[in-house]
Parts: sequence; structure tokens; C-alpha cells
Amino acid sequence: MTDVPTHLRVARPEDSDAVSALLSASYSSLLAACYDSDALDCALPILTRANPALLVSGTYYVVERQPGHLVGCGGWTAAHPESGKIVEGEAHIRHFATDPAWVRRGVGSYLLARCLSDARSFGLRRLHCCSTLNAERFYQASGFTTVGPIDVPLRPSLRFPGILMSWELG
Repeated sequence: MTDVPTHLRVARPEDSDAVSALLSASYSSLLAACYDSDALDCALPILTRANPALLVSGTYYVVERQPGHLVGCGGWTAAHPESGKIVEGEAHIRHFATDPAWVRRGVGSYLLARCLSDARSFGLRRLHCCSTLNAERFYQASGFTTVGPIDVPLRPSLRFPGILMSWELG
């Protein structure tokens, strides 16, 4: 992991604005390669808002280059992102983003390694991930298997194409 900021910490509610800014910078830039502008115009206002429940979960993290300057965020929850259902031994990777200037510098891998460490320490057997189309290769390279295409509901009348992925922890 070359040039990775070393300060990874648990996100807090007061990180909301900084996380939203990071999500906006990341998704606006990086998703454009795989999604048309109409889909992004509808989805980005929803996708780029920090999720308050994640910020208080204790399992959502930020990576800082320096205090207050976020270059990555992401985490996991036991509850399914849509239904809130919890299946014993399973968890879900949630709301990952990397500052476009920090892509391919190990930030996402750094965050994912923390999530995997957590998963193992909590005795989880399987991780699920609803990947964006452009992040599928990152998750595959990290050990996830592609299950297939999925339409992620962002609101009742809006669905966003993604890829369902999973990882069986040994």
C-alpha cells in the first residue's frame, strides 16, 4: 500500500459534512465512466449524502491525510442496507469512497482490510457488497466473488444498477 495515509479512525456524527463532500467528489468523478449522466443526475443527490446511521455504527471508518482532510471512507454493518434484516454470521460492506486523487494508492484496500479484520473478530462467515459497476474489479481483486447484477433501490421510484458480490470468510 504505497503512500497510504496512516490515520484510519471510526467515523463520528460530526464527520457528516466531510463524508458527504468526499462521497460527492468520489462518486461524481469515478462513476461517470460506467453510468450515463441521466442516471447520475438522479442518483448522486442520494448516494452522496452521509448516512447518519453509519456514522454512529462504530463500524464505519474514515481515512485522513491530515485531521479533517478525508481521502477515504467505508465500513460494514450486520443489518442489510435495505431491509435492516440481520442474518447471523453475515454482514454488508457499506458506502465506500475514495478521493479521486487517491485512487489506486491503497486507501480502499486499507479500509477493506479493517472491515475484514472486524468481520473475523466478530465471527462473521460471509460478507456481502452491493458494488457500483466501476468498483467490481476492486472487490474481485480483494477476494469478493461476483454474484450478479442488482438494481439497488434508492427510493421507491429510483433504482441504481450495481453488482451483488460476496466473500466467504474461511
